[in-house]
Amino acid sequence: MNKIVILGRLTKDPELKIVESNGKVFTKVTLAVDRPFKNENGERGTDFIPVIFWGRKAEIICQYMTKGRQLSVGGRLQTRSYDGVDGKRKVSIEVVASDFQFIDKKTAEEIV
Repeated sequence: MNKIVILGRLTKDPELKIVESNGKVFTKVTLAVDRPFKNENGERGTDFIPVIFWGRKAEIICQYMTKGRQLSVGGRLQTRSYDGVDGKRKVSIEVVASDFQFIDKKTAEEIV
């Protein structure tokens, strides 16, 4: 089974992109996810996890989410490998979102 659920904050505003070969829309965001434990200095570490949204989900994320907003994402892990510019093999791990939930509520200034 390949299922993951994460909760974090967007590190920047999402941008809608289009795959040239087939016209599908997507957005790739990074969520800053706090670790559930503290280090020896009493600080929580943070993981920066890339997440991909496709189709209508991507459009909704781009329309309603901005940097710093909290988002819960469910999906699956995907790995890809490629040759980097230095000629070395690189591995990329990302979450492909299947569902999501907005966590913060909009403030009165954002609604107007």
